[in-house]
Amino acid sequence: MKIVVLDGYTLNPGDLSWENLNKLGDVTIYEHTPFEMTVERAKGAEIVLTNKTPLGENELNQLPELKYIGVLATGYNVVDVETAKKKGIIVTNIPTYGTKSVAQMTFALLLEMTQHVQHHSDAVHNGEWTNCRDFCFWKYPLIELDGKTMGIIGFGRIGQAVADIASAFGMKVLGYDIYRSDQSNRKNFKWAELDELLSESDVVSLHCPLFPETKGIINAENLRKMKKTAFLINTARGQLVIDEDLADALNKGLIAGAALDVLSVEPPKADNPLLSAKNCIITPHISWATKEARARLMDIAVDNIVMFLKGSPVNVVNK
Repeated sequence: MKIVVLDGYTLNPGDLSWENLNKLGDVTIYEHTPFEMTVERAKGAEIVLTNKTPLGENELNQLPELKYIGVLATGYNVVDVETAKKKGIIVTNIPTYGTKSVAQMTFALLLEMTQHVQHHSDAVHNGEWTNCRDFCFWKYPLIELDGKTMGIIGFGRIGQAVADIASAFGMKVLGYDIYRSDQSNRKNFKWAELDELLSESDVVSLHCPLFPETKGIINAENLRKMKKTAFLINTARGQLVIDEDLADALNKGLIAGAALDVLSVEPPKADNPLLSAKNCIITPHISWATKEARARLMDIAVDNIVMFLKGSPVNVVNK
């Protein structure tokens, strides 16, 4: 069984082991694969694992031996799943590995916007506290979360984990989702329509998948519905946000700030307007990347292959 990993570096830059995968067949691991080399490297493989290397109709048509594609992520838009289905190729993803890590990062970003920890630490190291006549100082407004309202767009596993943390901070929670699960056990929670959530929330956090109906959900029109004191957080998918509209809203003071772990194009182009927008924190798509979450991802990816080889595939996205 020939197995090829097209882009293993992001998942495992050297701090995890491929040992369990190596037990399943003849494994070749590439750290990165340029797009033009995808077919050459995947040729002859029955199993291909990819994170962000695209496998479209053209590539799939040139890989007749391919029987299984394992996406090393939750999102699987890098694979033409319909073509794969027509060709009898099973495609799986990793749906649950990063829930706690993404929820944790959501609040890391929020706390940075409300406490400005790094800015104040930098000021201290630059001598500003040493030369201060008072016992303390602050250079930015400090905001208490207790009593504030967090609006969560997308109330699946990650959205619910974020709501748990918000509740622990004493926040009220508004949830928006096409599918409304029973949340009667939650205190200070209610379902809301999108307009209500945008207008009433002090923090809007995105946790929905990227579908045609959610693409660009954060646009100029919806940004105008938010409070001027509100913060936007995106740890989901970059294309949920129209970059130019958000940059314009930030620069005009229509909202107070944004913290983004994802952008519409990654890595971003140098002229992306969010790179120079006011009050905009950007991190390089790392919400998922704690060692613990990556180890879970690796284990699930191997388990997915094991179940495929047994004839009982799980986490299939193109049934």
